[in-house]
Amino acid sequence: MELRQLEYFVAVAEEGSFTRAAARMHIAQSGVSAQILQLERELGLRLFARSRRSVRLTEAGAAVLNHARTALAAVTDARQVADEYSGLLRGRVRFGLAASSSFAFDLADMLAEFHRDYPMVEISLLEASTDELVAGLLDGSQDAAIIAPPATPPTELRLQLIADEALVAAVSPADPMAANATVTLAELSGRRLITFSRMIGTHSVIVAAFAAAGLPARIAIEAGDPNVLADLAAGGLGVALLPEPYARDRRLHALPITGVRLRGSLALAWNGTRPPTPCARRLIDYARQSLRAAQGRATKALAADRPITGRHACYRPDRQAFGNRDDIAAQ
Repeated sequence: MELRQLEYFVAVAEEGSFTRAAARMHIAQSGVSAQILQLERELGLRLFARSRRSVRLTEAGAAVLNHARTALAAVTDARQVADEYSGLLRGRVRFGLAASSSFAFDLADMLAEFHRDYPMVEISLLEASTDELVAGLLDGSQDAAIIAPPATPPTELRLQLIADEALVAAVSPADPMAANATVTLAELSGRRLITFSRMIGTHSVIVAAFAAAGLPARIAIEAGDPNVLADLAAGGLGVALLPEPYARDRRLHALPITGVRLRGSLALAWNGTRPPTPCARRLIDYARQSLRAAQGRATKALAADRPITGRHACYRPDRQAFGNRDDIAAQ
């Protein structure tokens, strides 16, 4: 059995066609067919049920497919480890980004620096909802991701906290609620709420808090950008529930929410059931360096008594925002 036979087998299974698999592998269709026949003879099994119009996996073929993918992934990992020891890192890393986390750090700078040092590593970047990224981490289609963790993260995921902020209620100074110093969930339940979209994990945290209290959450407007949430509240469109730094706006009156621990967080996430590849581990290190730099800029801004805005707003140096740097390296 040869690696190329497994590669052709996986290609045919995923494409559902010998013709498309041949095009994907850049060889003649007859070459793919011959290698698949050879593989079937070696295994003593029919891997595909063939017809004039389609090719589908047999029951045995479906069982073999998972092992073929695992074998090919192991070979790729072995090559990457060898390259790492030889000082040449190459391969591909798949990095996910939740819709709101692009406001938290300078992703472009981090990726540019990584590319300068490791030009042979291909970076695949996906901006998607938290649910989509979590699904990708679980099925292996994503190596790591920056997410706003949902209320109940899957147990397979390892999370390293990046930022953690109290969620506050922000209203226009003209709003009757602006006369209060604090607010409760019961007082908020009857109001038009402006929250993060369902694409972002913080949304589920808010909904879960109201549900746990037995209260309805009247969510009127959703948006992915916390600055947009602040703008909408300042315009009198409702009560925005957003991280406290984004409520530091003269157009807003921020009220701490009492009686409940309601927080919005940002975390680096990866699947703890499978070790990251050398490429993924190296990119994660770069992400951490970028995040530490953002925290440092936030520290200087607070020391100078300037508001923390834009990409630095989530970084509060008065909290333990970063976890143990050895967490991933030990995986």
